[in-house]
Amino acid sequence: MKKPFFILIAACFCACNNPSKPAADTATESSNTPYAIKTGGNKLIKVAGKYNVWTEKVGDGKIKVLLLHGGPGFSHDYMECFEDFLPKEGIEFYYYDQLGCGNSDAPADTSLWNIPRYVEEVEEVRKGLGLDNFYILGHSWGGMLAMEYLHKYQSHVKGAVLSNMTAGIKGYVAYAAELKKKFFTPRDITVFDSLDRLKQYDSPQYNDLLMNKLYTQVICRLPLENWPEPLWRAFKKANHTIYIQMQGVDEFHVTGNFKGWEFWDKLQNIKTPTLVLGGVHDEMNPEDMKKEGRLLPNSRTYLCPNGSHMSMYDDQQNYFKNLITFLKDVDAGTFTADKK
Repeated sequence: MKKPFFILIAACFCACNNPSKPAADTATESSNTPYAIKTGGNKLIKVAGKYNVWTEKVGDGKIKVLLLHGGPGFSHDYMECFEDFLPKEGIEFYYYDQLGCGNSDAPADTSLWNIPRYVEEVEEVRKGLGLDNFYILGHSWGGMLAMEYLHKYQSHVKGAVLSNMTAGIKGYVAYAAELKKKFFTPRDITVFDSLDRLKQYDSPQYNDLLMNKLYTQVICRLPLENWPEPLWRAFKKANHTIYIQMQGVDEFHVTGNFKGWEFWDKLQNIKTPTLVLGGVHDEMNPEDMKKEGRLLPNSRTYLCPNGSHMSMYDDQQNYFKNLITFLKDVDAGTFTADKK
């Protein structure tokens, strides 16, 4: 009973303290100019004819960068550190959760989880965001996706960043085997291989070895308790169905759609100015990333000296300094490629 009375008094109080606006203001408010509803930069884009993928614009600037996250099956969350570096440099960027990931639709149709369809999805997202003459940054699996996208649609791209990704799965698997011997003790290898034979991939022992012995050396070179919150959040939100179907159960078992993927012979066809950005301690072979840079005809390569697969965290200053320099060089027309 008291609530309507309170609202009435409040309305009268506001009316007494807000005199009527001049006629000119009233005319402006009643004009036919459409008002664009603000969404904090968030936008859903239709892909594959019927699904929605989530995007978000961050910052404003003439340099516009579309981020392709890794996984496969992860989300944009772990890339939130970009907010602390790009906008203040006048660089506008876009998050985008690939179909099946994060804030986007997650259909049960497993036929959707393949590289060619994801390439077309990126093109649909580009069109939906109205991007052209833009920059694309792909990290990890996103780097693989960026290579495939550039091979087909590079005419729309002003500059590309291939972050922490090599150009072939055969070398990736071979290097993972080397890392296993490097960071696992003989006892660790015995336990790991035994669990592997039993396919006990969800066992605490199996995951403890991966997380504490391997991932803290080649994924993010920090103790697990110090891993950044956005990185943990991305791990917790991962779509394991996509990961297993496209890659496999882990780094040592590439049994999915990635098996046999090799892009080395196509690198020469990418003429777009490109930055190959990685880490000396990456789970990707640093020598393979250097080779990737040599085969790209218009590229620059930088490996963060203290960085691993998440160089944007464990060698943050070097990662973003070189990324921003590249973007500004290309935009200013002063980019020079490494000598091949």
